[in-house]
Amino acid sequence: MSYKEPAPISHDKDPLESMMKRFHVAAEYLNLDEEIYNVLKSSVKKIIVSLPISMDDGSIRVFEGYRVIHSNILGPSKGGLRYDANVDLNEVTALAAWMTWKCAVVDIPYGGAKGGVKCNPHEMSQSELERLTRAYTQAMHDVFGPDKDIPAPDMGTGPDQMAWLMDEYSRARGTTVNAVVTGKPIILGGSVGRIEATGRGVMVSTLAALTKMKINPFNATIAIQGFGNVGSWAALLLKERGCKIVAISDVSGGYFNKEGIDIGKAITYKNENDGVLENYGGGKKISNEDLLTLDVDVLIPAALENTITEKNADKIKAKLIVEGANGPTSHEADSILEKKGVIAVPDILANAGGVIVSYFEWVQNRLGFKWTKNRVYRRSDSIIKQAFNNVFAISNKYNISLRTAAYIAAIDKVSRTYRYRDGSFTFQKNDKDSQRRK
Repeated sequence: MSYKEPAPISHDKDPLESMMKRFHVAAEYLNLDEEIYNVLKSSVKKIIVSLPISMDDGSIRVFEGYRVIHSNILGPSKGGLRYDANVDLNEVTALAAWMTWKCAVVDIPYGGAKGGVKCNPHEMSQSELERLTRAYTQAMHDVFGPDKDIPAPDMGTGPDQMAWLMDEYSRARGTTVNAVVTGKPIILGGSVGRIEATGRGVMVSTLAALTKMKINPFNATIAIQGFGNVGSWAALLLKERGCKIVAISDVSGGYFNKEGIDIGKAITYKNENDGVLENYGGGKKISNEDLLTLDVDVLIPAALENTITEKNADKIKAKLIVEGANGPTSHEADSILEKKGVIAVPDILANAGGVIVSYFEWVQNRLGFKWTKNRVYRRSDSIIKQAFNNVFAISNKYNISLRTAAYIAAIDKVSRTYRYRDGSFTFQKNDKDSQRRK
């Protein structure tokens, strides 16, 4: 099947164009029907709202908010709520699609969604953030729901915002609805293991890839760009399993120590210094750009989108990249890394630990029964390992990158489900179910 190829990427910073390029490549391997191709590339719903908020100084500011539901084929849509000054509809649309593929590749019954509000949360008080969150929830009252669309924390948001969202939605419904949102404080129905879930998934993915590459974790050196929740937990858990973390970084820059960073001390230092590593003395100061090109076994980009692009991909020396962030590698960089023989565990697999434990939280809320931390860890680790092995097998079958293999696994699951649910499209000629029906 031949489809109209997405327009050439105009610049490295467009996450939607990068996502569409990868979707297109995987669809061609699957020989998707053109009708299904067009359905899956399109978002179900895009909402833009204006939110007038009373600020602490008495002024009124109007913030723009977004919610994009990319798909609800596998189940209710799921995706984070981002507070960031640079967020826009294009970015949210790309992130919503990524959520669809992320949920599908790890085989959990969710579609993809994403939300955002254009604001700088670091310049707002807690009371202003609460008013903003409650106003956003009111505007999305008919969109959200435990069987419709389930938000979660993302950049600039956390348990507090999810608590306010749950409370505002529950007030409107006249009853407590814990399952409308995940990433809540544990006291309100949140799940144990949720805070470290994404970093833990990165750890499991890293160890699984190192095993396939026959690299002993006790001999592996790792550089991690981004030392927020994901990067710090990944660093701590990987160090506990014998890996040597030789470099870390955040907005203040990078820090390199060939003997290994003391991750416990680095986390303590960050927590005692307003959440940043600035002036951290546990390593030589380097730039974030320098960290990306260090001669290490594993590079974990756990910061922002498009940190590895066609401009720096040829300088990457790591044998393995494990994407802790969403979209840290541009589409244009993929082919450069593949030619260099660099293996990349893609974001939709590597950082899926968060949405897996969010799913567990939703299940616990629906059942009214809490799981132990060991149960959460055991089940989430198992799902990540199983998904990695499935993607690795597809990669070997087609002799393609893990990224393309992950998209193939995800798109195949969503497209097959769509055919059963819609009923108006015939099965592909090479579909075994179609052959049996004939």
